[in-house]
Amino acid sequence: MSEAALGVIDAKRTAVASQWQLVWWAFRRHRLAMIGLVMTVAFYIVAIIPGFFAINDPSQQNPRAAYQPPAALHLIDTSGDGWSIDPYIHASVLKRDPETLEMIYTTDPKRKVELHFLGQGYEYSVLGLFRSRLHLLSSSNPREPVFLLGADRLGRCVFSRIMQGAQISLSVGLVGVFLSLTIGLLLGGISGYYGGCTDFAIQRVIEFVLALPSIPIWLALSAALPQNWPAALNYFMITVILSLTGWAQLARVVRGRFLSLRTEEFVMAARLDGASESRIIFRHMLPSFASHIIASITLAIPAMILAETSLSFLGLGLQPPTISWGVLLREAQNIRSIATAPWLFAPGIAVVLAVIGLNFLGDGLRDAADPYNR
Repeated sequence: MSEAALGVIDAKRTAVASQWQLVWWAFRRHRLAMIGLVMTVAFYIVAIIPGFFAINDPSQQNPRAAYQPPAALHLIDTSGDGWSIDPYIHASVLKRDPETLEMIYTTDPKRKVELHFLGQGYEYSVLGLFRSRLHLLSSSNPREPVFLLGADRLGRCVFSRIMQGAQISLSVGLVGVFLSLTIGLLLGGISGYYGGCTDFAIQRVIEFVLALPSIPIWLALSAALPQNWPAALNYFMITVILSLTGWAQLARVVRGRFLSLRTEEFVMAARLDGASESRIIFRHMLPSFASHIIASITLAIPAMILAETSLSFLGLGLQPPTISWGVLLREAQNIRSIATAPWLFAPGIAVVLAVIGLNFLGDGLRDAADPYNR
């Protein structure tokens, strides 16, 4: 078939396609956005069931494994007659250096700790609905700990704690953006739809919120939280604090869209047809720029994740025993930790990858939602 014929077919398909179909077709052509989608989905799968991907209990302490270095994972076993896909690690042994008298970890090539896919391990909760012992990787010998990314000063598995911390850090972004979206849509919609004195009053509030320095406000409000609050309440208040200054930009975007749409012909036709104001707003106006809202939300989630990580890293956000990426990065605040256990920076790599994936996804959605880019 000629290129001209293909162009005609594509033009006909585009002419009858819905807004969501056009967005999806434009999004699929954005390679970085598809990479970001895969990364984001993978991170949130881990956040939903972190215990399945963890190998060890993230809260279990092992004083004999303090600052144990990462173990090299071997996927192919060639010790037999042939070869087989059988993951294993060599057991670590704590010895004293004869020259410096320092306690160091060495690997014993004669002792192998086999790992099993979809094996049984420690018990964990799945979204609070039921409990399970199934893990993606499990050790064949519970007495031999497997530290793929090393251990911290208390002998806790860094890899398992990163998996568990994804649940808090990534959900803070979702919950915080949901609260910001609710406030932004409500106030921005009222401001743009009704105008007049209502618009003037809401815009002055938005300008006041935007004039506030975000980081000092976050620090002040976080420091005002009582330290003896339970982890669940502390988590909820941190998300509220992050949402207090995150709604203003979205409210302005929504207001501008409402100002331009309220005089459109389809809105006037719905009003003349006797449709209620709520129906006009939720059935006609909001769906027309829903793709822009989704793109704004996707770009706002990384900012929420970075804000929670920064507050927890400074000791003003979530507190132990709550596990988040920011709490884990507090372990790498001093020089001794950096020199002794550089693998404690691994949660920072998880933060970087999550933010990159979400930014790729958000940029792709923003470009796909723009009709002038098609």
